[in-house]
Amino acid sequence: MTDTPAKGPDYSASLFLPQTDFPMRAGLPQKEPELLARWEKTGLYRKLREEARGRPKFVLHDGPPYANGNIHIGHALNKILKDMVTRSQQMLGKDSNYVPGWDCHGLPIEWKIEEDSYRSKGKQKPDLSDPAAMIAFRKECRAYAENWVSVQREEFKRLGVEGDWTNPYLTMSFPAEAQIAREIMKFAANGLLYRGSKPVMWSVVEQTALAEAEVEYEDYTSDTVYVAFPVKELQKGVGDAAKKAMRDSGESDEDIAGVDAINEELQAAKVVIWTTTPWTLPGNRAISFSHRIEYGLYRVTSAPADNWAKTGSTYVLADRLASAVFQSAKVDQFERIRDVDPSDIAACAHPLALRGYDFKVPLLDGDHVTDDTGTGFVHTAPGHGRDDFEIWMANGRQLSERGIDTHIPYTVGPDGFYTDEVPGFEGKRVIDDKGKKGDANDAVIAALVEAGHLVARGRLKHQYPHSWRSKKPVIFRNTPQWFIAMDKGFAIGGTAEKSLRAVALNAIGETRWVPAAGENRINGMIANRPDWVVSRQRAWGVPIAVFVKKGTHEPLVDEKVNKRIADAFEAEGADAWFAADAAQRFLGNDYDASAYEKIDDVLDVWFDSGSTHAFTLEDPQHFPGLAGINRMRDGGPDEVMYLEGSDQHRGWFHSSLLESCGTRGRAPYDVVLTHGFVLDENGRKMSKSLGNVVAPQTVIKDSGADILRLWVAASDYSDDLRIGKNILTTFVETYRKLRNTIRWMLGSLAAFDEADRIAFADMPELERLMLHRLIELDGEIRKAYGEFDYKKVISALSSFMTSDLSAFYFDVRKDALYCDPPSSRTRRAALTVIDEIFRRVTIWFAPILAFTCEEAWLSRHPSGDGSVHLQTFPETPADWRDDALAQKWRTIRTVRRAVTGALEIERAQKRIGSSLEACPRVSIADKAAFDAVMSVDFAEVCITSGIAVELGEGPADGFRLDDVKGVAVVPARAPGVKCARSWKYFDPATADPEFPGVTPRDAQALRELKAAGKWA
Repeated sequence: MTDTPAKGPDYSASLFLPQTDFPMRAGLPQKEPELLARWEKTGLYRKLREEARGRPKFVLHDGPPYANGNIHIGHALNKILKDMVTRSQQMLGKDSNYVPGWDCHGLPIEWKIEEDSYRSKGKQKPDLSDPAAMIAFRKECRAYAENWVSVQREEFKRLGVEGDWTNPYLTMSFPAEAQIAREIMKFAANGLLYRGSKPVMWSVVEQTALAEAEVEYEDYTSDTVYVAFPVKELQKGVGDAAKKAMRDSGESDEDIAGVDAINEELQAAKVVIWTTTPWTLPGNRAISFSHRIEYGLYRVTSAPADNWAKTGSTYVLADRLASAVFQSAKVDQFERIRDVDPSDIAACAHPLALRGYDFKVPLLDGDHVTDDTGTGFVHTAPGHGRDDFEIWMANGRQLSERGIDTHIPYTVGPDGFYTDEVPGFEGKRVIDDKGKKGDANDAVIAALVEAGHLVARGRLKHQYPHSWRSKKPVIFRNTPQWFIAMDKGFAIGGTAEKSLRAVALNAIGETRWVPAAGENRINGMIANRPDWVVSRQRAWGVPIAVFVKKGTHEPLVDEKVNKRIADAFEAEGADAWFAADAAQRFLGNDYDASAYEKIDDVLDVWFDSGSTHAFTLEDPQHFPGLAGINRMRDGGPDEVMYLEGSDQHRGWFHSSLLESCGTRGRAPYDVVLTHGFVLDENGRKMSKSLGNVVAPQTVIKDSGADILRLWVAASDYSDDLRIGKNILTTFVETYRKLRNTIRWMLGSLAAFDEADRIAFADMPELERLMLHRLIELDGEIRKAYGEFDYKKVISALSSFMTSDLSAFYFDVRKDALYCDPPSSRTRRAALTVIDEIFRRVTIWFAPILAFTCEEAWLSRHPSGDGSVHLQTFPETPADWRDDALAQKWRTIRTVRRAVTGALEIERAQKRIGSSLEACPRVSIADKAAFDAVMSVDFAEVCITSGIAVELGEGPADGFRLDDVKGVAVVPARAPGVKCARSWKYFDPATADPEFPGVTPRDAQALRELKAAGKWA
């Protein structure tokens, strides 16, 4: 046997080796901008719309990012996911449209203008009560937002996101501002918009009310106090029934008098409350208890002489909490005297009565009271808490009948200072304009000590609401605001009257939530949320464009006035509302402008973004591509999707739902998809201080956007995602393998002529097996894309390309592809199948690897201005499915694994080099497996120069794999000589005399090439 071929001609030029200009090294940072320029030049977005005309619509309505700063990795995740959705839905046969948009109003921009134009320069902010100054200031805000829209647009495009970038929607565009105004007018018309006084979360730092979605909870250390409220008045007739029953039963007058003594004992006691906000005590108007809790009267029997809780003092407490209270109060010993029913107590005295708070404090039974912490009694300040407000209002009529003043005081001003409704604490501040704790707590606590009503004090670290913009603590304060009612009945289009809460909860159930857990999350939020505070005391936003008749709280509803306002906004923007002559202009001759108040509060920006469906999905003039949607819930074929981070259950999904349900009676979406947040490799939140921020701009510069896209697709977006250097390195390697597989296909197809295409019926089994795999994949890929499961797409395609193609099919067929004659049916069939595989793989991968698949597609189809993104997922012929063939080849590949394992050991021991140097003997115990193997050229399948297959268990020393039962392999070297062209070993006696150094197959290839003038 000869290991090396005899010297002779150089046959390398006769081989059909892969040839392609598609580079092995991607160079994505340089290549991707070229492709972006090409898409823009060729009008890809326009072509996508033209190609899809008449198909069912799938609209991904963009949740507007805020036009304020460069994009971060969370933006990249969000926009890439959206792009994968729209591209894949388009390829599934939809008219899948994406119109990007931006939120442009709001406090962060206003703050930035104040900082850059005024505070940093030591200049005074202009007086915005002056119309000219207000309009000038708003123009500065508009210019700032315009700049960041331009910056972010280019950053989003660089991610490979395809959409109508030349015509995005902006909440500050004049048509958008006009429509936002029309939307709030609808709430005024249906009676849900009202002006009220309620405790709202207020940012002293930002000088505005905040919505639930604008608040996050952070650690905060609060002062805590236990405060005693002296019992002032018992309910009339307390004990009368007991005394009557005692008289009727003949008990003594002495015993009957004991009932009065018990009442006197209760009359001398104090009810104890616990609070983490001592500054709210001047706003206290009631004490809440629960009839479900057991209470007792307790006496201090021993305490230090200088203690606040004195020996002999009696307190009413929840039994479950009494011990903890006395421990906090440093009481040495105490005793329980008897049961107490708090409903027997009509009122207590205010602990600050000596400071002028000499009114009665009633006790109210409330469901919100628990005995988990505190004292079992809740200090109730209706101007400083939702539960406090609701129980106060629920008891308003009863309290009035008892002669109790139900006025809710305005205790704290917008600047954090106590108002003149807080006598005795003038000049004290709850919180300052830097978000720092003021001196109000200490002043109130000192007054309690002076009055003798402080039982104990302490400090508590707990989760406390902070503004998510300023990161500073907020307060609850009673303030006049505009609200949208959640529980007031209204009707739309002749439907039965329902509350906004009921309509929204029903709409949630009609929506598809991905993942499904999102439904429960938003359902709970809507079920329990308070009325929507839609007013903000700021300058940069869409005004609540309504008039109120002076002396009333009712907004003016007049279609002619509303039309004048909306028309002006359409032409001039919302600045028109702040002009000096605005009231006269809009009220016209129909009303006396001096008799009406023009509301200058601006709308919560969540109302802006919640209204975006109204000026994108329903505006055929400005967004014709989104017009005419016949949504699924109406029995049509079209879908609208919202896709954002999971925090938007309380944000954009939430506000959009309420806005649409209040004006249209239904949700604005059919499908809602949510994703998690991006953390670092160790699962920590990214922050500059930790130095663990991964900027998308850096990843793109170093590796390319397709690496980010691959990371997004392969991650479980339903949970929080992780990213970092090591993770990205893994995806770079994964990408390299995928790219090289695509490159090899391109190189092989360079030799493919369409005239050489082989019909399915004429194909060898191995090619028919690959086509069967394509039809299997077709179903998997379509289903995964339809369910927005991109991780499954990556898993299925990666496994196919590495296991089925690179490690098996391509490996087996390289010999035929490189060395077979041009006329070879096997070679032509293989090229036909590779062409089918390439087409499907590039199209299937295109929504994810948008740049790479375009580059590969253009390498294969270089003429014209086509694009892989203009393709739909190819229809796969049903007759390609052959389950029996697939089962047979699963058996063959299993046996092949045992052969490959044996040859790997031979290679490691350097007994052979390549597998072509081997001619193993394979024993197969199972008859069915033996028959399957014998029905194919198993040497070709195992890439050996020969192979012997026998039925039986095989020798005891044969190579075996634990998971391949009944197969034994005995390695052996191949006999004969090495072909100078294909490197296969063969019997030289079989050689063609004209080409003695090569196998007969290679000789035939050389003969054909020579005849065609392609090899000398």
